[in-house]
Amino acid sequence: MKTPDVRRWAGVSAFAVAGCLVVEALTKLSTGTRPELDAGLALVQHTKDTAVQDIFVIFIDTFLMAFLIVFLSCFRQLVRNARPDLQWIADITFGAGIVFVAVTLVGDSMEGGAALDALGLEPDPSVTRALIVGHAIMFGSTGAVLLALVSATAAFLTFTTGVFPRWTGVLAAATAASNLVWAVVGFNGTSPNAFFAVGGVGNALLAIFPWLVWVFCIGLTASRGARPGTTRSGAMLTPDRETTP
Repeated sequence: MKTPDVRRWAGVSAFAVAGCLVVEALTKLSTGTRPELDAGLALVQHTKDTAVQDIFVIFIDTFLMAFLIVFLSCFRQLVRNARPDLQWIADITFGAGIVFVAVTLVGDSMEGGAALDALGLEPDPSVTRALIVGHAIMFGSTGAVLLALVSATAAFLTFTTGVFPRWTGVLAAATAASNLVWAVVGFNGTSPNAFFAVGGVGNALLAIFPWLVWVFCIGLTASRGARPGTTRSGAMLTPDRETTP
């Protein structure tokens, strides 16, 4: 059986992530703004009204995270083939990314629990609030620190190996910086109308969205073919090795 093309799968997984993200964003736009956490009755009613949409988003997010695992594996493999001596740094990128996936899925489970509790039952406002805040922390500052580690190491590997264009390394470095900033300011309250607040709009714009843009850009450049001086598998070409295996 032919060995799967790692660059092709990097592109396929990145495009799938982008597709899932578009579906999630369009669905989220239909749910409106969440009430303040201390507005118990309004919060419960909002959870009831948006339960189906929330469960659908979580379902799509599960596939998004699965494709992210494929993408992270492809990124690590391309780096390993180019510079085996830097595999330990690529392992940090992969490991931090996997932990981010796990944290996100736990957060999704908390949000899904609140949504399921609102289907055919009478939710307890305090329980709903606790689940929402727990999800927001995981989706916010906790995830931002992990994404900063993924992005920072990915930037270093990009600059060092040349497997990906240098501009993607600059994008990764900028993403690491924005995530570190958000990790600090993300604890500034819980109001859904505040930009700098846990679970606020700033979380998507400063943390999650820039990183997913980087994922898409890496997948796009990977699917277009090998960089000069490397094979499609990421290995560096030598004078006596001028063809792709």
